[in-house]
Amino acid sequence: MSARSTYPVHVEGTLDPQLSRWLWLVKWLLAIPHYIVLAFLWAAFFLLGVVAFFAILFTARYPKAIFDFNVGVLRWTWRVGFYTFGALGTDRYPPFTLDDVPDYPARLAVDYPGPLSRGLVLVKWWLLAIPQYLVVSVIAGGGGWLAWRGEDWSWSWGGGLIGLLVLFAGAALLFTGRYPRGLFDLVVGLDRWVFRVLGYASLMTDAYPPFRLDQGGSDPGAPAGEQLVLEESGAVAATEPGAGARGRWSGGRIALLAVGSVIGLVSLGTLAAGVGALAIDWTQREEGFVTSPRHVYSTPTYALVSETADLDGPDWAWNDLVGTVRIQGRSDDPVFLGIGPDADVERYLADVGHEVVHDIGHNIGGDENDRRPGGAPATPPGEQTFWAASAQGTGRVNLDWDPENGHWAVVVMNADGSRFVDATLSIGAELDALPWVGVSLLGVGLLLALLAAGLIYVSLPKSRAP
Repeated sequence: MSARSTYPVHVEGTLDPQLSRWLWLVKWLLAIPHYIVLAFLWAAFFLLGVVAFFAILFTARYPKAIFDFNVGVLRWTWRVGFYTFGALGTDRYPPFTLDDVPDYPARLAVDYPGPLSRGLVLVKWWLLAIPQYLVVSVIAGGGGWLAWRGEDWSWSWGGGLIGLLVLFAGAALLFTGRYPRGLFDLVVGLDRWVFRVLGYASLMTDAYPPFRLDQGGSDPGAPAGEQLVLEESGAVAATEPGAGARGRWSGGRIALLAVGSVIGLVSLGTLAAGVGALAIDWTQREEGFVTSPRHVYSTPTYALVSETADLDGPDWAWNDLVGTVRIQGRSDDPVFLGIGPDADVERYLADVGHEVVHDIGHNIGGDENDRRPGGAPATPPGEQTFWAASAQGTGRVNLDWDPENGHWAVVVMNADGSRFVDATLSIGAELDALPWVGVSLLGVGLLLALLAAGLIYVSLPKSRAP
């Protein structure tokens, strides 16, 4: 192998001398089994990275078994990328293993670190790495830019430099049968930059990635003839004197870890949902109703109308889970609130100027609403008999409604049917079951977390006596 660099993350690739002209067109399809496996491996990578974070914070050490696994995931990812559209450097199908394969043309290794800084672990993966993330977003994809469109800013995303260069390489293969050497050296150099940042952001080293493009398949920077050093899964770190040999990451252990990691991620989502449900119940409940934030709405027309709410569910869901719905309005002038069948509301307002609210979180008059032309209503809204529930008055007005299946619309008007409706509105529901739902989610999340922790612990290779 070639010389290794002074940076502890080593990435190498050897260009195949004879590459197929057309195989690169279908490599994305051939690599689907790898993509499926890598999805589970990266879930485990993330979860074990969190474990490593706390281990470094309290012990200043990166657990060796977790380190070996995470390096294996990076190695596997590099082999698949080298075969596919990270480089297109080989037609040899990548092996399904976390271990280093010395005769495969793509290799990756990370030097096992000694004691790591407990302070740096708090900031290096997000704050200190921001400049590197900006560079990598351009190199690997996900780069973007702000654009002003109408009345709002939007973020547009673009592809990465590596993808563009590899596309050029594929076109060169298709028409000439050869991969331009200079282009290959540049692509691998860019890939090397990305993996150095990944290693740093994954807490595997305290050495900051250099702002240097080391091109070429060989990882440069060391004296000539020095070989790429690889941390094998069963190797014992020099910083762990007296330790026994460590078991290898077998297929069964990897599968067990992947299952445990997926369960762990599900448990995190379940716990977050439980905490969120309890937080909403504690902070958003007013007079027994879980209430949305208030928004001011105004329109020069005669009425505000919600989009149709299509309710279709079992009666117990409305009675036991949702309960009474309250729409609250505040206005200095007499205001009318009503909810009725969509068809009846549409007939009543057919020739009336009104505005349909598409986004409850926005004030009236924006592009997100639909203004319908028309004149004044023939009769005030309070004289209509089709309302399922209605209320009117000055100041604070509460409309309480027990939901049932059907197609419904909410209408806000001045009580006398005049123009220029102006009101502060919010909507809430009793949601008596919300605290029980939150507690149940927390309980299920804790059980899943314990199961995930057990599976992950069992899957980790254990040290054997020397």
